[in-house]
Amino acid sequence: MHILGISAYYHDSAACILKDGKIIAAAQEERFTRKKHDQNFPINAIKYCLQDAGISADDLEIVAFYDKPFLKFERILETYLSFAPKGISSFLKAMPLWIKKKLWIKNLIQDEIGFKGKILFPEHHASHAASAFYASPFQDAAFLTMDGVGEWATTSYGTGNGNKMEVLADIKFPNSLGLLYSAFTYYTGFRVNSGEYKVMGLAPYGEAKYKDLIYDYLIDVKEDGSFNMDMSYFDYNVGLTMTNKKFNDLFGGIPREPESDLTQKEMDLARSVQEVTEEIVLKMAKHVKNVTNQKYLCLAGGVALNCVANGKLLRSGIFDDIFIQPAAGDAGGALGCAYIAWYQHLDNERIADSKNDFMNGAYLGPEFSNDEIKTYLDEKGYAYKKLSDEELPEKIADLINEQNVIGWFQGRMEFGPRALGGRTIIGDSRSAETQKTINLKIKYRESFRPFAPSVREENISEYFDIDRPSPYMLLVADVKKDKQLPMTKEQESYFGLKKLNIARSQVPAITHVDYSARIQSVSKATNKRYHDMLTAFNDKYGCPVIVNTSFNVRGEPIVCTPKDAYLCFMRTEMDYLIMNNYLLSKKEQKPLDKDSDWMSEFELD
Repeated sequence: MHILGISAYYHDSAACILKDGKIIAAAQEERFTRKKHDQNFPINAIKYCLQDAGISADDLEIVAFYDKPFLKFERILETYLSFAPKGISSFLKAMPLWIKKKLWIKNLIQDEIGFKGKILFPEHHASHAASAFYASPFQDAAFLTMDGVGEWATTSYGTGNGNKMEVLADIKFPNSLGLLYSAFTYYTGFRVNSGEYKVMGLAPYGEAKYKDLIYDYLIDVKEDGSFNMDMSYFDYNVGLTMTNKKFNDLFGGIPREPESDLTQKEMDLARSVQEVTEEIVLKMAKHVKNVTNQKYLCLAGGVALNCVANGKLLRSGIFDDIFIQPAAGDAGGALGCAYIAWYQHLDNERIADSKNDFMNGAYLGPEFSNDEIKTYLDEKGYAYKKLSDEELPEKIADLINEQNVIGWFQGRMEFGPRALGGRTIIGDSRSAETQKTINLKIKYRESFRPFAPSVREENISEYFDIDRPSPYMLLVADVKKDKQLPMTKEQESYFGLKKLNIARSQVPAITHVDYSARIQSVSKATNKRYHDMLTAFNDKYGCPVIVNTSFNVRGEPIVCTPKDAYLCFMRTEMDYLIMNNYLLSKKEQKPLDKDSDWMSEFELD
């Protein structure tokens, strides 16, 4: 029995397919269209899922959509009516898409994929909760979902038991922790719905100078983590921007112009909203624990991608363990609604073992065989060398040790925003120059952005202050004290970006300015080839940790196909590209013909 789940029309549209309750395939639409955070109906992701399952739409039992469009439309209309005539520009901009498409999802599904059967519409936060609980390793657990907004809910909590879930309470729009964070994302000059992680990465450079202002004027937080926001400072409820003049006056100026120089003010704002977010999440978690008395907590929604808050929640010990859905944002809603159809609508049994989750390492996207890759390379006339499975790990370890930056393309593409060793750029964590090189010459992004480590699962506690795996790069922990390097008194006095280029540990390329790291532990069970390479690097060079960042340049989605990978390789200063068993050296490649038809669709920004 096959069930298709779909999310669309906010950001990160995606599709997922279950076969007898098991995840077969899942992918975001952006990976196929090459439009970052593509929100359109995910027809390409759907086609991939059906193809991977080996079926047509006629073979589907149920299609599920991740929220209730009419309920969401009701919220939008009520909000605009409450503030009329304010917001008329935003209203007129939003309505055509709603009238033409968003309200008619059932018809759209029938027309686009030819499905005539049962279509389910769970609520948005139920889809988030299901994506976390049903995919978790826990038979019974509490759940907490936090994002911008679904239909009305912005936060919810409840319990999952076996195949059932129950929502116990929620917080409704316009009060939203996700939108509070997005307001500061906007005000500090980053793009909403994609730049929030930049704010999180910027926070350690600042001081929490504005935290009291946030609490005194913007948000009233109760002891149980519930809150009310003063909407006179915000414009997101009816406007085309997140904040307004009153917000500007409170924080002493207009929003930073995107791409302009960062100042200490933005760093302090980032630190302030980050600390407020962490404190609210911890209060919510304590309340959920007190009400549910569950041992475990499952997290989803965009706020659950805040891995610094996740790390502090784990270390707090409020719950014995937590599970965060790797595709915690709206993409994961496609999985959640499919799960609701399987477990709640069809009442199928669910058995979890408290150890293994059901995400298959999040390796759920397209994969390409050696034959397919060789055919592509030969057709284009690109120079390559084929390595055996036995040769590959040590060769890559040697290249990393020689300070090369490598595009790594193998196996199935990851589902969710993190690259986990399927579509990844790798480098030497021991070199203080690696971060600068990859940021400026490969990713073309802000210099302050930290990189994550990939570490063998069995070595995680040797290098990081964490006592369990972190397979999905959703937990931040400090580098172990015995791996840290002391700073001089002069270095300790540095402020802002002056902190950037100080080597803080034996693995400086992945150590953030506060000695933290966003960790991915690599298991032999879920990604043997990546694990074998880390083993070779450790055996030969005494370090089981490398730099891992997503295989893309700034402003583009993670690569999906060999074509995407080769183009990204050639447009950057990467030294080598590995696609499965094929090794390509930049020095042996011919320059791209910028006038060719093939190149014309990939103009540089």
